[in-house]
Amino acid sequence: MSEIPATGPDPAPAATEPAAAELGPPGDSAGPRRSRAWLTTGVLIQAVTQGSSAVVTILAIFLALVVGGVLIVFSDPVVTRAWSSLFVDPGYTFGQTWDSVSFAYSQMFEGAILNPSTVSAAIHGGSIAAIFYPLSSTCAQATPLILTGLSVAVAFRCGLFNIGAAGQWVGGAVVATWLGFGVSLPPFIHVVVCVAGGFVGGAVIGWFVGLLKAKTGAHEVIVTIMLNYVMYDLLSYLLSHPAMLQQPGQTNEIAPFVDNDANLAHVGGPPPQVGIGFLIAVAAAIACAWLLTRTTTGFQFRTVGASPSAARTAGINVERSWTLVMLLAGGLAGLSAAAIVLGTNTQLTYNSYGTYGSDGITVALLGRAKPIGVIWAGLLFGALHVGGTYVEAATLGNVPADIVQVLEGLIVLFVAAPALIRAVFRLRSTSGTGMEAVAKGWNG
Repeated sequence: MSEIPATGPDPAPAATEPAAAELGPPGDSAGPRRSRAWLTTGVLIQAVTQGSSAVVTILAIFLALVVGGVLIVFSDPVVTRAWSSLFVDPGYTFGQTWDSVSFAYSQMFEGAILNPSTVSAAIHGGSIAAIFYPLSSTCAQATPLILTGLSVAVAFRCGLFNIGAAGQWVGGAVVATWLGFGVSLPPFIHVVVCVAGGFVGGAVIGWFVGLLKAKTGAHEVIVTIMLNYVMYDLLSYLLSHPAMLQQPGQTNEIAPFVDNDANLAHVGGPPPQVGIGFLIAVAAAIACAWLLTRTTTGFQFRTVGASPSAARTAGINVERSWTLVMLLAGGLAGLSAAAIVLGTNTQLTYNSYGTYGSDGITVALLGRAKPIGVIWAGLLFGALHVGGTYVEAATLGNVPADIVQVLEGLIVLFVAAPALIRAVFRLRSTSGTGMEAVAKGWNG
């Protein structure tokens, strides 16, 4: 008698086919092989948005401070002379080394976060506002960095690499400045119109980039880089003609002062340097976080960033998402300009754009392209900028303020290499996602 097979669901088939990620390209007769991560915009964006954990980031900052301490030692002539007597008096050598590094970092902390002497003075009848001056200066420095960082981060989420925050910053600065001195409005309305004008000025530049990407397929990296130079030259032209933006009676490239009615007020008034612009930056970050995580548009942005082809299959208008996200990115960079020309520096010059565009890229990378992470990254870099100037003055130039730029570069370098951090601190390794994908991409 033949055995009757049992009924019920079929057993799961054995996993005999290799994973799609391990297959070679179509037509590859060599069979299964390990995938090769090519360095593309998508790989870089995945590395930023799916990078290492917060623990690795904190350890990367710590390691950067350690390396920075070594550089401080080599830049201090007193310590370098002490090292010549290492074998004669090692205690003196290490003591001088510790004193130099600890003094530099303590001065950096006091200049950017809190100076204990101001607390003591306030207890004995001194100014209470002086206690908050370092934090106020840090927040003021962080304001444009947060906004330009958001400009880059939001574009990252939609799969675009916005290198043009500097050009978009110029667009926002031109409109905000012209509205600031060329239009007469009631006080509160005037400043609101100027801030909105800064957003619109940057948004138009970003929208143009997104439109070119959507209509012609032009790569946003090339377009934004070229537009930066166009906007630099446009700013120079506008500031060179009195009929445009140049201040009357001036031969330098400088615009008139923004009217007092259009100035962004300081929180608590000066002496604190931080103004309403910082609150605008924080509000913009919260709004971006809500947009990306709680709205349909944000979901579409993230879907397009993950896979444009899959987004098209799901019925998402990819070209529309590209245009909208670049419009938003440009507007955020324009807000950064408005915070500067209406707040901390009420007179636009040719050099006003500074390094906000490039620093925004660094802040977005450190913040993992997440709005809240961008706030913390902007505050960190703002503290470094303020503390670097303070430590140079405190050490009489023995430790130059340029050490801050070195620290910023080291932090980003170590954050971008989590495998190195895990090796140094003996952390458990993870799969090859995040920044490891970028490292693999260089060599194929």
